[in-house]
Amino acid sequence: MPADFDGGDSPFDFDHRYQGPGYTEDHHAWRATLRAFVDKEIMPFVDEWDEAGEFPRELYKKAAEVGLLGIGYPEEYGGTPVDDPWFLLVTAEEMARTSSGGVNASLMVHSIGLPPVLAVGSAEMKQRVAPQVLSGDKIHALAITEPSGGSDVANLKTRAVRDGDHYVVNGSKMFITGGMRADFYSVAVRTGDEGNAGISLLLIERDREGFTRTSLKKQGWWASDTAALYFDDVRVPVENLIGEENKGFAGIMLNFNNERLWMSASANALARVCLEDSLAWARDRQTFGQRLADHQVIRHKIAEMARKINATQAYLEQCAQRVSDGERPVADLSMLKVQSTLTMEFCAREAMQILGGAGYMRGCRVERIYREVRVMAIGGGSEEIMRDLVARQMGI
Repeated sequence: MPADFDGGDSPFDFDHRYQGPGYTEDHHAWRATLRAFVDKEIMPFVDEWDEAGEFPRELYKKAAEVGLLGIGYPEEYGGTPVDDPWFLLVTAEEMARTSSGGVNASLMVHSIGLPPVLAVGSAEMKQRVAPQVLSGDKIHALAITEPSGGSDVANLKTRAVRDGDHYVVNGSKMFITGGMRADFYSVAVRTGDEGNAGISLLLIERDREGFTRTSLKKQGWWASDTAALYFDDVRVPVENLIGEENKGFAGIMLNFNNERLWMSASANALARVCLEDSLAWARDRQTFGQRLADHQVIRHKIAEMARKINATQAYLEQCAQRVSDGERPVADLSMLKVQSTLTMEFCAREAMQILGGAGYMRGCRVERIYREVRVMAIGGGSEEIMRDLVARQMGI
């Protein structure tokens, strides 16, 4: 057995896994703070919450108190204003250690619901909504996807018709993360003609008459309250228009790059969890009179997992640096999301093979991650959409 397999300065020395040039002492300090929070407030309960299909609402308050909900948001609304993608990476990486995509998705759902408000909403709307969300008192979801189409945002059907000082909204949304418990929803509606130019964004509160929700059961993300939303003549004040009428598509697109960077960091960190658990199991498990790790086929699986993770991490950090430098590398972020989710899928499969029956049991991190591969590959832009976007960015 090679000596470096058991520690030292090697791909398997996980105490030195995130040491890219973009990480500073501030990032390491935030990682330590967040890791302590995750270890205390989330890790001991993820199995219980998965089986229950939800986590306690008080977790939002605890996450706000430690600074998790406010990281990257303006101080005037209760946030910590760091305009730095490396903090995003640290947050995604540490949250992935829980192995519970459902907890992560619903706890951080404001990261996709709130940005349109802060980017193009009125000053009054920002002050009305953001402090309550960043303090953990309110939950803010994003509602774009519809039963008739997922990534085809330009052809959404939910319609809002102006009636005096209100919009009257009719239609439905599907697969909405945080959909059951959210207090605010940033909802994409059609206010004009077909296509991108006819889309607007409305802020809709949960208690509006005619607005109902139905919980959805899923293959993974069990602890996430995913829902279908229904709007039946829901009257929404015109002051709840987010940005300008018929210009909502731009507001929707603003956060896609950050979302894809977050999902890529999460997927690769989840792949690393699979590698960690595989390595620990292979070192301890005895088969045919020797450690499982002493079998060459297992050693090769572990080495290949490490190779893919390290390559993806390098790409991830390259993209983060470009974003930090002010670039908008749309094509690379799209390719990164594909690569990271393929890496996650490969590592989840290999980890399941290495752990065998133990990996198939509920309560095992690998089992949960294996269930959640597909949602990571579809959400935020499917592999097919990402590849097509890359081709279009290349002028093909």
